[in-house]
Amino acid sequence: MPKKESLLKLALSLTLITAVAGIALAAVFSVTEKPIEEMKLKKKNDAIKLVLPQEFDGTIETPVEYILDGDQKPVIIHPAFQEDKLFAVAVETYTDKAFSGSFSIMVGLDIEGTVLGSEILEHSETPGLGDKINKKKSDFPNQFVGKNLNTSILKVKKDNGDIDAITAATISSRSYCDAVNRAYSALKIYLENNNQSTNKEEVLYEYE
Repeated sequence: MPKKESLLKLALSLTLITAVAGIALAAVFSVTEKPIEEMKLKKKNDAIKLVLPQEFDGTIETPVEYILDGDQKPVIIHPAFQEDKLFAVAVETYTDKAFSGSFSIMVGLDIEGTVLGSEILEHSETPGLGDKINKKKSDFPNQFVGKNLNTSILKVKKDNGDIDAITAATISSRSYCDAVNRAYSALKIYLENNNQSTNKEEVLYEYE
């Protein structure tokens, strides 16, 4: 067979293989897209429940998004109302300063700015080190609970803050603080827009 015809046949074969692979990937994506989105939504809803007090039996109102100064992605406030009054908020927040680049967490805050709890939504920090931001791997996240951002500085102690960093994972620890502080900044805006207050004149945390 002439060389030219062999090259043409090879090119046609590669084109056919690529087309079949593309169709197969598209089919897999169409089948898995909805279950993946449903799983993410369930994880988010579960996280909202986990970061709010067990005694909460009110309603979660329509979420509100805020893009903070210097940010490109929104922080999402999920207002929790009980007896027609704002009880607390679950804040879908994130950091872009992580060792892996970014991760997202859900943070529960009462209207006075006290941390009620936090849950990891997505992360890809280093196994055995940075992944200890997950409470299933260490007690690191638990130290945020009960801290009020009116009186506490949520930075690692190396940065003159109140948080004990994860050993050998200072970047991940700093990033977690960054995400929680971002949640508080969004809460401040939400309360101001709804004529409420955290009894604090200015935010303790400034973005660099």
